[in-house]
Amino acid sequence: MRALKDDPRFTPVVLSTGQHRQMLDETLAAFGITPDVDLSVMAERQTLSQVTHRALSGLAEHLSDSPVDAVMVHGDTATTLAGGLAGFHNQIPVVHIEAGLRSGNLYSPFPEEANRRLVAQISELHLAPTAGNSANLIREGISEHKIVVTGNTVIDALRWASAQAVDYGDPALEDLDDDPRRVIVASAHRRESWSKLTQIGQALRQVADAENVRIVVPLHRNPVVREAILPEISGVPNITIVDPLPYLQFCRLMLRSDIIVSDSSGAEEEGPALGKPTLVLRDITERPEAVVAGTARLVGRTCERVAAEVTALLRDEALYTRMATTANPYGDGKATDRVVGALAHYFGDGPAVVPFVPGSLITPAGIAA
Repeated sequence: MRALKDDPRFTPVVLSTGQHRQMLDETLAAFGITPDVDLSVMAERQTLSQVTHRALSGLAEHLSDSPVDAVMVHGDTATTLAGGLAGFHNQIPVVHIEAGLRSGNLYSPFPEEANRRLVAQISELHLAPTAGNSANLIREGISEHKIVVTGNTVIDALRWASAQAVDYGDPALEDLDDDPRRVIVASAHRRESWSKLTQIGQALRQVADAENVRIVVPLHRNPVVREAILPEISGVPNITIVDPLPYLQFCRLMLRSDIIVSDSSGAEEEGPALGKPTLVLRDITERPEAVVAGTARLVGRTCERVAAEVTALLRDEALYTRMATTANPYGDGKATDRVVGALAHYFGDGPAVVPFVPGSLITPAGIAA
């Protein structure tokens, strides 16, 4: 968004549906972005269908009244699907950022896997983070000339943000930089994790028995998550529970960490980019590149398996070093340049983009190594 605003070839209009309101507002503020249109679609306990309907109605109304040359959507949320459909219904080319991710299971993650598959069918330009994502699209019948491998813009954001935060944003973490213990950042929130959240909490409690460990849990605000995990970890020595941290502060927390344990899609990319061994609390993933490379590992959600995998990383220095030093497969901090270049090329206003090839880690100073 910032790069398009700074480029004289483009006039970006930022449309926000307001999905995930609090996290959205904090993150936009951190990047200095103010939406031109805010639909504020969120309401108490509404269904996925209601969220999608409200987002689609609001976006379609705006697009039908405005001169637009392209609709850019990102990722796989209900907002992404609604934005893609609104563009398609108004016969405006749809550009999909973070295209081509596939788990192979329509219901995992739910509803994201279906959202991104549907958006792929109506997109004119597919900006795929990796060569594997591009191959997924080609197998589904997408023309190769409509795909550009860019790397993921999440790495660009991480590269910038890792040098910005001055503190951790929570008094409970004020002593973290002086704490000699190994720090584990742990989180879980996905719908498909809900039935296993109690076991995940039990695993964290077991790991916390080690004397040289401190587990930091930024606990999701969803009541389902809190009601399942809190009884297992509240009051446990070596576990620090905090509310979800703003983006900049969470990036700093990941930099301070030694191990990341999470079912978050962001952590699957950010952990490997920072050289942090990442244990993914899932059985399958649409981001297999880090697993194949060896910097991330799928560990499921059972108490026994999660506790054993974390303990192995704490005790086996060779295993830890091997996972921490693998090349980052998701980006080099230049995905934004490729995205803007690909968009310019699509409109005949620039050369073809040289595809991203994996290579580097992001250092604590925010500079690609």
